[in-house]
Amino acid sequence: MFKIGQLRIAEVPFRPAAGALPGLEVLPLARLPRRAAEHGLDPRTPGRADFHHLLTVEEGTVRLTVDGEPLPVPPSAWLWIRPEQVYRFDESLEHAQGTLILFQPGLLDPATIAAARIVPPYSRGPLLPTAQEAEPIDRTLGLLMEAYGETGALRLDAQIELVRHLLAALVLRLSHLYVRERGAREASEAFRAFHAAVERDFAESRTVADYARALGYSSRTLTRACLAATGVTAKRYLDERIVLEARRLLLHTELPTSAIGERLGFPHHTAFSKFFRHHTGETPSDYRSRASGRG
Repeated sequence: MFKIGQLRIAEVPFRPAAGALPGLEVLPLARLPRRAAEHGLDPRTPGRADFHHLLTVEEGTVRLTVDGEPLPVPPSAWLWIRPEQVYRFDESLEHAQGTLILFQPGLLDPATIAAARIVPPYSRGPLLPTAQEAEPIDRTLGLLMEAYGETGALRLDAQIELVRHLLAALVLRLSHLYVRERGAREASEAFRAFHAAVERDFAESRTVADYARALGYSSRTLTRACLAATGVTAKRYLDERIVLEARRLLLHTELPTSAIGERLGFPHHTAFSKFFRHHTGETPSDYRSRASGRG
């Protein structure tokens, strides 16, 4: 757990309930606070999980923030919280009705990931299917929930495979909503390698040339791959990842801005402040005050 002063980002590991299937849990949305409390966590405080949250709302509106962005999720909408995103629910979670699917990254096979285009950049907001789109999605969700609850009716290995395939079917059903939102961009192997390297090393290097050398590509190849997958250059993609982490730390911790800059690899506070202001239009201190409601 990362704790600074009175604020913290809880690192949330996957801890399935007793009797749950390996790598996956399906539960009513309103049960999440009790499930979290069983593990000493509170979904109303910032958390960063190492697994996926896939949720849909039936009644009420769930309000939460993901990486500092308010995201109300209305009835019939879906929201996908990815591993490493920082999220925080409010008290609306306890009164809404819906379904939450928690699953580990390795549960989906490579073919599903490729077909569903589950690659960055990820859509961040809630998605609202049309009535025509919602019917097969809801039907697939119902089959997944039915299979998940059939413990003892099937051999365990058969049940695990059935649930895994139905999760894949649901993800494939939902994937066209993400494609509709962001367009049919495809991520090349070069982009996927660059994304993984940026996630691992963004605090160590802020130059595309460093990543190109490490990955065996030219800087031009990485830029073309980024433009094709995201619409932005490799340099901008890298800078935006650094800004995202800076925002997370400014909003969810009480680290001094100088310490945040140091954590992100800036040699001194002035360089971090100048970088942040160039990309956001405000200083780190101004962002912290505004985003936390203290400005």
